[in-house]
Amino acid sequence: MKRKLFFLMALLAAFQPLRADEGMWLPVLISQRIEDMQAHGFRLTAEDVYSVNQASLKDAVVLFGGGCTGEVVSRDGLLFTNHHCGYSQIQQHSSVEHDYLKDGFWAMSRSEELPNRGLSVSFLQRMEEVTDVVLKGYVPSMTEAQRDSLVRANSAAITRNIVDPAKGVRASVEALYYANQYFLFVYKVYRDVRLVGAPPSSIGKFGGDTDNWMWPRHTGDFSIFRIYAGKDNEPADYSEDNVPYHPRRYFTISRAGVKEGDFTFVYGCPGSTKEYVTSDEVRYVGEISDPAKIALRTQRLDIQRKYMSQDQAVRIQYSSKNSSVSNSWKKWQGESKGLMRRKTAATKKEFERYFRAWAKTNQYDGLLDRLEALYARRNPYYLAYEYYTETVRTIELLSFANNVHSALVAKRPVASVAESFFKNYYQPIDEETFVAMIESFDKQVDPAFKPAYFTKKLASYGTAASWRDDIFSRSIFTDKAKVAALTDADLAKVEADPAWEMYDAFNQWYRSELQGVIEETTRDIRVAYRDYMRAQMEFQPDKTFYPDANMTLRVAYGHVAGYSPSDAIYYSPVSTLKGIIEKDDPNVFDYDIPQVLRDIYAAGGHDDQPVCFLATNHTSGGNSGSPVINADGNLIGINFDRVWEGTMSDLAFDPEFCRNISLDIRYLLFVVENIGHATWLFDEMSFAD
Repeated sequence: MKRKLFFLMALLAAFQPLRADEGMWLPVLISQRIEDMQAHGFRLTAEDVYSVNQASLKDAVVLFGGGCTGEVVSRDGLLFTNHHCGYSQIQQHSSVEHDYLKDGFWAMSRSEELPNRGLSVSFLQRMEEVTDVVLKGYVPSMTEAQRDSLVRANSAAITRNIVDPAKGVRASVEALYYANQYFLFVYKVYRDVRLVGAPPSSIGKFGGDTDNWMWPRHTGDFSIFRIYAGKDNEPADYSEDNVPYHPRRYFTISRAGVKEGDFTFVYGCPGSTKEYVTSDEVRYVGEISDPAKIALRTQRLDIQRKYMSQDQAVRIQYSSKNSSVSNSWKKWQGESKGLMRRKTAATKKEFERYFRAWAKTNQYDGLLDRLEALYARRNPYYLAYEYYTETVRTIELLSFANNVHSALVAKRPVASVAESFFKNYYQPIDEETFVAMIESFDKQVDPAFKPAYFTKKLASYGTAASWRDDIFSRSIFTDKAKVAALTDADLAKVEADPAWEMYDAFNQWYRSELQGVIEETTRDIRVAYRDYMRAQMEFQPDKTFYPDANMTLRVAYGHVAGYSPSDAIYYSPVSTLKGIIEKDDPNVFDYDIPQVLRDIYAAGGHDDQPVCFLATNHTSGGNSGSPVINADGNLIGINFDRVWEGTMSDLAFDPEFCRNISLDIRYLLFVVENIGHATWLFDEMSFAD
């Protein structure tokens, strides 16, 4: 009876209109949500949120690099984002002599701000629906290949007269709702972005991998940059003659703080969600894929951390790599547990039972059977591919060999490729990783999906360690000077190298035995989901559907709220400096705070200094660095994470557990003033209170 009641409640919930907390809404359509936002406390208008005709909040938000969000906070282009978003830039400027990761970096004038090659920020200028134009000429009798060709041609025609690289204008047509709708996005890209400030990692990454995805959180996860432009305020390549960019709009900062129940609004670029998939996809992710990848990454992380703890130079070299590996590793753990706890696959299965009964009366009859069969065919191949990417493809020497090979084929010099690789490479880590990953591949992959090359080689060497010893002793790619001296005339020599041979053998296996089936089934699944998305909308006409995330600008709104992760435990929504001191431990790297922070606290008066807060906004990867705004549109925080129990929100949003974690803007100001002593930056900021 309890089980039936659970499914009935879950099914009924699926038919209800969405709560304010769930959803990633397109700003151009915000007028459809503004009344609900205002009912929950928002005091601005739709035009304030998104407008083409006048400056609006969208003009203060940027896509930072290729995978984060940032916000402009001054008329001189000052920009906030997360510490982990600026981590690679901070690392690039770091050395043993000037360890900005360890000690932090603070420019004391604009002349001290550091340029970052390859870093750009993109402002959305406008978005608009173009479905009719994109599908102009389409007829149902077309094959999927013909439809794709038509979509590409029509999309190219739309963007052709918009894109202007000289002026930094780029445009793209993106499919939403599984290609049932198409939207045009037009951006202006600024290419001169300079590092202004970053706290020590013991603040910006406080808690490290131990606290990642967890609450309570006490991480000062921010870094500060500045956007520069030509003297005409237009995008320009780096030049000493460039001047600070003057934005159409920048955020006013609120120092009033937050309390439980306050309205919150996240404006950012969430990366990827799959809210409308079937039970087959959920089961594969939660019960097969995530557990396998977690186990493999655990091995890699253990190896990296062992060597990083022994040598400061190695710690610097592998800090960014280790964080990258760890981030998804821990997220997958919470995601898998959350999907199991919420019984998401079973709930979707029950929903699908009702859907099937409804579909028997219309053109969608058999649709779920088609998807089920496609997953059954795809999953064994896709699992082998995931093992390949999480094992063999993680061996750095092999990937480096391929990068050099590609450069030689293109007749490009390889000296810079070698310089970049060896700057952050420690061979003992790679050698130990080689053995661990090859052994795991051998044990875990179905023999029917192992490459013949792999089976033969491992048998000939006897052990993965012997294979490792041979490759690393003979390969030219362990020698920086020899690699830097290579030219395209040495291509045959490179192709005879054991490292490139191994990379190429696995690559050929993937292309010949896995790629075809994966691409074919993935394409067919995508097409089936186009029908299934449309069918769900018809089946649930009273439900409001938001499009899955795809790194385009979105609005998410909710409220400050704590949560109860388990019986008899309740987490309040605000953490303080007192919690940092409670965690402080000089003997544990993740919790060893700067002495100056201890001294400030010991002096008194800062027990209740806010650090981070929780809210119910629906966020995902890509929302890192997003501005968190209050009911008046003022900046109160910077989004940087989700709680571990709610990481399944990429597949299913649970209002009881899904919480986004944000840095309280008051802690950023506290650190800038008391740790960085960079109060000159405050002179260009605007404060609401």
